[in-house]
Amino acid sequence: MPATDVLDIPALVVGVGQAVVVHGDGEVEELGLGEAARRAARAPVLLAHGPLTARRLDVARFRCFDILELFAFVRPAQFCLPSPAGLALVFGFDAPRDLVEEAMVLPAVAARLLGELREARDGAEAARVAFTMGRAGWPWAPLVLAALGRADGGEGRGTGLDVWNRLPEWEEPPPVPPPLGVPVTGDEARAALETLKGPGAEARPAQGDYAACVAEAFALRDVAGVPRVVLAEAGTGIGKTLGYIAPAAVWARKNRAAVWLSTYTKNLQRQLDRELSRLYPDPAEKARKAVIRKGRENYLCLLNLEEVAGPGGVAPGTDAVAVGLVARWARATRDGDMVGGDFPTWAIELLHGARLGALTDRRGECIHSACAHFRKCFIERARAKAKTAEIVIANHALVMIQAALATEAKDLPTRYVFDEGHQVFDAADNAFSAHLTGAEAAELRRWVRGAEAGHRRAGRGRGIDKRIGDLVVGDEGAEQALEALRLAAAGLPGEGWQARVAGKAPVGFAEQFMCEVRRCVAARAIDARGGFALEAPVIELPSSLMDAAITLDGLLRRLLEPAAALKTRLAKRLDEEAEDLDTPTRLRMEAGIRSLDRRLVQPVTAWRAMLRSLGEEPAEQFVDWLAIERDRGRETDIGLHRHWLDPTLPLTGALLERTHGVLVTSATLRDSGPQQVDDWQAAEARTGAGHLILPAKRASFASPFDYGEQARVLIVNDVRRDEADEVAAAYRSLFLAAGGGGLGLFTAVDRLRRVHARIEKPLDEAGIRLFAQHVDPMDAGTLVDLFRAEENACLLGTDAVRDGVDVPGRALRLIVFDRVPWPRPSLLHRARRDAFGGAAYDDMLVRFRLRQAFGRLIRQGGDRGVFVLLDAMTPTRLLPAFPEAVEVRRLGLAEAVAAVRAFLG
Repeated sequence: MPATDVLDIPALVVGVGQAVVVHGDGEVEELGLGEAARRAARAPVLLAHGPLTARRLDVARFRCFDILELFAFVRPAQFCLPSPAGLALVFGFDAPRDLVEEAMVLPAVAARLLGELREARDGAEAARVAFTMGRAGWPWAPLVLAALGRADGGEGRGTGLDVWNRLPEWEEPPPVPPPLGVPVTGDEARAALETLKGPGAEARPAQGDYAACVAEAFALRDVAGVPRVVLAEAGTGIGKTLGYIAPAAVWARKNRAAVWLSTYTKNLQRQLDRELSRLYPDPAEKARKAVIRKGRENYLCLLNLEEVAGPGGVAPGTDAVAVGLVARWARATRDGDMVGGDFPTWAIELLHGARLGALTDRRGECIHSACAHFRKCFIERARAKAKTAEIVIANHALVMIQAALATEAKDLPTRYVFDEGHQVFDAADNAFSAHLTGAEAAELRRWVRGAEAGHRRAGRGRGIDKRIGDLVVGDEGAEQALEALRLAAAGLPGEGWQARVAGKAPVGFAEQFMCEVRRCVAARAIDARGGFALEAPVIELPSSLMDAAITLDGLLRRLLEPAAALKTRLAKRLDEEAEDLDTPTRLRMEAGIRSLDRRLVQPVTAWRAMLRSLGEEPAEQFVDWLAIERDRGRETDIGLHRHWLDPTLPLTGALLERTHGVLVTSATLRDSGPQQVDDWQAAEARTGAGHLILPAKRASFASPFDYGEQARVLIVNDVRRDEADEVAAAYRSLFLAAGGGGLGLFTAVDRLRRVHARIEKPLDEAGIRLFAQHVDPMDAGTLVDLFRAEENACLLGTDAVRDGVDVPGRALRLIVFDRVPWPRPSLLHRARRDAFGGAAYDDMLVRFRLRQAFGRLIRQGGDRGVFVLLDAMTPTRLLPAFPEAVEVRRLGLAEAVAAVRAFLG
């Protein structure tokens, strides 16, 4: 098919109740959804985002020319909103105003992209990749090859997927001396902030005060084990991001050491990355001095890629189209991050079923310097760059896990900034917990034995013998320990364990334990309805469960003993052959020891402690329980769980006491409840600062916004929150009154879906586009991007949308919460409620959630917005969550609709 024929492919755009097809000759057809589905099934059409189109047509995925796939091929690692409007923006076309204009954008964009291929400098490589994708049925391949002038794939051999052969190598930097600890003064922080802002910037006196204040976290500490801790609450509009980047950059340059900036959400990581371009306007300098670090599972593993796309061709069962797009991206990516980096999140949805997750690194699977691609590895490149960087952007989870695993303080940074500090408690809760579940035990089996027959990754997953087997050849004791470890791991859950446990036909000691846990939980769980986990406390357990626990403990002991022996033998060889070992071998042995400890010894030791405590008086610092995890009523995991009652205790020991300076900052650190004697008490309790022997420095900076003028809070008192029709009618009426720009927040996914089904069509008829998390086949970040780009769209979402979203201007002018966001009454929450103040603890958590949600509403000086709670039972004691100047009214739905229309009109 000649490249010019792209203009002859019918372009299809599907709305909520109708579809539009624009033909190459300009003919426009308006179709019903049924006819559009039949038309798409007869011949491939040109569209944007096949999964979303299929969802609106209510059909299975179908063959099509998806313009987003072509965009990902031609412009890999570049951002684009996955919609006709987003494509129009990228290419400088006028924004489409209706479905017809959206359809007309698609062939114009396709022609532009194919035109770019004619000038491509990597034409030969692109042609080989496209030819390989074409053999797998990629509809775009003939057009792409024609545009490249290489219809047969061009010169050269191979599939073109061997991107690992064309990537640059990284180099290990020389050892970095420890930082001197030279402090940063308040004046230095102010001066650095002014430089960052540049001439003509808006005057923000409070921002300068904030920067000078948080510089205290970069002062010298006076007592060993007691860092300089600053708790800084900065209201929306202060500009805290640049406010802490300024002193952090000064300290990093003066001490030639990195400051780690930690966030809870990916959205804030992206924002920080953008802000650092002010600090490092030269991209080359920024690449050297600013690094984003994430967990290994976020990065493309080149060995995994080679195993599915190696010299023998694409492995059977692998989606060659998906691999081709990944290969194109891998050549252009900044850092190899497939999850939240420059790999388009919408591409993951487009390639649904391609198992792209199998291409990222798996926990403990890396073979380090034994890998042929070690010197080109994205993960190792980021690790090496972080050693000499000035600023490292990370997330709370990675920071805490690294702290937990670090054996000495010298292995950790000396300065941290925790933005989104209100999430420190929850991040620590996840990082320092232990889970003896079927899924975790099955993962450990895979780590030890590799992917076995019957596993979906059979033949690819690397077991421990593949990772360190050659390091122990000739050492009889080590070889025996390795074999004993593999044999013991066979007693852990294998492929299909869930079906066997559900069918009461377990195989092995671990599956027998899970079977007994399942039986106990099913018998004792109070509420078996809904999709939440079923839980049971660990009290007066059945004898059959106790017997299974004893047997499983024996199996885990047989895992630990050979693992400990392997660690000892490897350490002995490191010592005895120190002068003879080459660097790659030494590094592999050190990595093997660490891996054995972190992936096996530490978790299995924790599991044994949990098992041995069953039937005993529970330890005061822990909360243990049994659970059947469920997703929409379907069982996903079974097991025994342990969390710290106060997870900031291990956080304090693992991180705070071993560092020199920590800034914890957020717009919502303090509680503001009625009769609150010390509104910093919650901040200290939920960050770990209260466990230190010296007090933290506290500072709060009020938002500069005039909330009394810019915002309203309405509590609707005549909508029954458990009646889906009434709740949906309220959402519809309020969204229409605001003319769009509405964010609907829900405390349960099922309620979100029910409301979406009822209001999508009437909003569409009013010209208001509705996006919905858990409905539209897109991740939360992409949905927020689409919502932000359209001034009059609406978005429904849950907590993932509430936290860390920045949508300034009229695009967000109304927030509607379906009900008061009370904590889910789990056994863990019950224990903490009892320990931390009873009902007052619940109130504190709700006030924090309401403050965070309200904080999404007013993001800049000219914003106006309304916050609505559809819960007549909202207690007055929760209202201090909102700024004092904001008028809070209780009224009926009709009055609320009128108030929204009047205030926003």
